[in-house]
Amino acid sequence: MEQHLHIKNMVCPRCIATVTDVLQQQGLDVKEVKLGEAFVSGEQVDRHQLNAALQVHGFELLQEKDEQLTDQIKTTLLEYLRHSEKEYQPITTSVYLAEKLGMSYQHLSKVFSQHTNTTIEKYLIRLKIERVKELISYGELTLSEIAYRLRYSSVQHLSNQFKKVTGISVTDYKKDPQVERLPLDDLA
Repeated sequence: MEQHLHIKNMVCPRCIATVTDVLQQQGLDVKEVKLGEAFVSGEQVDRHQLNAALQVHGFELLQEKDEQLTDQIKTTLLEYLRHSEKEYQPITTSVYLAEKLGMSYQHLSKVFSQHTNTTIEKYLIRLKIERVKELISYGELTLSEIAYRLRYSSVQHLSNQFKKVTGISVTDYKKDPQVERLPLDDLA
């Protein structure tokens, strides 16, 4: 019997590898694992035991449909951010989410806000700021290049948003390597 599991806090390829390992350690036949979900077959999953095993690594089984949708929105926003960095004229966030998830943006926005106590727009801004921190830490791009890549209208716009979200200026962030980046699953 194939089962579709929704798993919270998966944000990268290492998450996929870790979740795959946990599922296999639980004796499940893993068919596919991707960000936020897994397809397994075999005996009925002991959800309590599996959830405990996943939580050791910072993951969690999602139960409620709205909770699952919220996690899908987060994953899709991460994909959107990566997509918009590569596209010359990316589509809007609302259109991207609605097309990818097959639901109206109004519905997605309402569910997301109810389950995270923040808006999709504010969450996306926090994602972008974490991406800015990442790109700064690499030291390969100028601030102008980062602003252009992440579709900020100007370096000033990026700098203002960075300070508003983090409480420090970009210049101070560059000087102080002790300021930590946030794990993506801690943003909302």
